[in-house]
Amino acid sequence: MSSDNHHKAPSRSSPESHQRNQDKLARNNGIAVNLATRPLRKPGWIRTKAPTGAEVVRIKRILREHRLSSVCEEAACPNLGECFSHGTATFIVMGDLCTRRCPFCDVAHGKPKPLDENEPQQLAVAVAAMGLKYVVITSVNRDDLRDGGGQHFARCIQALRHCNRTLQIEILVPDFRGRQQEALAALNQTIPDIFNHNLETVPRLYPTVRPGADYHCSLELLRHYKELQPDIPTKSGLMLGLGESLEEVEAVMHELRQQRCNMLTLGQYLRPSLAHLPVERYVTPKEFENLHELGNKMGFTNVASGPLVRSSYHADQQASPLLR
Repeated sequence: MSSDNHHKAPSRSSPESHQRNQDKLARNNGIAVNLATRPLRKPGWIRTKAPTGAEVVRIKRILREHRLSSVCEEAACPNLGECFSHGTATFIVMGDLCTRRCPFCDVAHGKPKPLDENEPQQLAVAVAAMGLKYVVITSVNRDDLRDGGGQHFARCIQALRHCNRTLQIEILVPDFRGRQQEALAALNQTIPDIFNHNLETVPRLYPTVRPGADYHCSLELLRHYKELQPDIPTKSGLMLGLGESLEEVEAVMHELRQQRCNMLTLGQYLRPSLAHLPVERYVTPKEFENLHELGNKMGFTNVASGPLVRSSYHADQQASPLLR
């Protein structure tokens, strides 16, 4: 067994409990992914390095030792090699099984296990072992929990603060569907440095791209948190190339600014497998550049816009202007 396989994320070798691809998406009522659709040829600007090297193995080893997951691995992020090579990772808490079946996402679906009460402490120890100064914590959707996992996020922040008072913490939360009040009550007691929730796409595409989610519910989450914590920067992101128009993207950007959202990420959607939603088009670097300029004019404090930009890609650099 190679060193890389030895440190492979457990969810990648557990198909009986972790549904992916066709097994995951087959029960999405009304959403049919045409497996015969011929994928668009990737343009020259979509290129990433293979995730190899000693630092990549080191990060994976630390994650496995502390029974932790990273969204980098679970969502098959194209920037895994670069981020792991620089000693950074976005941690995914509350397990590696999502209660939803979004057809753009490669995170596994299944019946989640009970929360690991030791996870916050294990997270803090792993962050210390990696020597991180900035950490991003996200999670799967946990629609089975009374507060959607809000209290668990709070406990993770508390554990990290206890170990390192100078650590900067960004949380990338789900929409807490139907449980926003309970989740925000918990999160209002323990404050991160950045509060992030991704809208992912434009309202028209929600029934296909984010079944089980609601655009206005997600927008309200960002608004409510800003009302509770007006001094904490809020952040959101969109994937492009799923069939949206640039006019629709601009409209979403305006709505985010109306909710006083401070930071924005815009990146190209990349199809994890043929069982996922197809890429409708590859947005050009020039278009991303234009959206970057537009976001700056709208008043976003930071706009990261480019083909390989992801919500937590270079998150420390994105947050730097706000956290000095």
